Amino acid sequence: MSSITLTAPTTRLRLTARGRRVVAFLAALPVVVALAIAVVGGGSALASSESGAPSGSFAEITVMSGETLWSIAEDVAPQADPRDVVARISRLNALDGGAVSAGQRIAIPTEYLAAP
Repeated sequence: MSSITLTAPTTRLRLTARGRRVVAFLAALPVVVALAIAVVGGGSALASSESGAPSGSFAEITVMSGETLWSIAEDVAPQADPRDVVARISRLNALDGGAVSAGQRIAIPTEYLAAP
């Protein structure tokens, strides 16, 4: 009696150029999604960070026509250095470049408003 041995043919998986691009895209997709979430969520995390959070409470004021952060700082805290007040107000309100516009509501630390 003779024994018959059956062997399955072996085939190699070959990726075409298009297949390699699809695999590379699928491998990079989680990284792209994570970066997108970090960018979108990063702005809110920066605005609510402890370094920018007020140490006490704050009051909101409405910027009037012709007012600048510098003039507001001089009005609310005449005894303080306006540069420090402008920096604190900018950080508290997450103002980029320190520009404000008429009608805009900004937060002012009450320590400046309560001072004589």
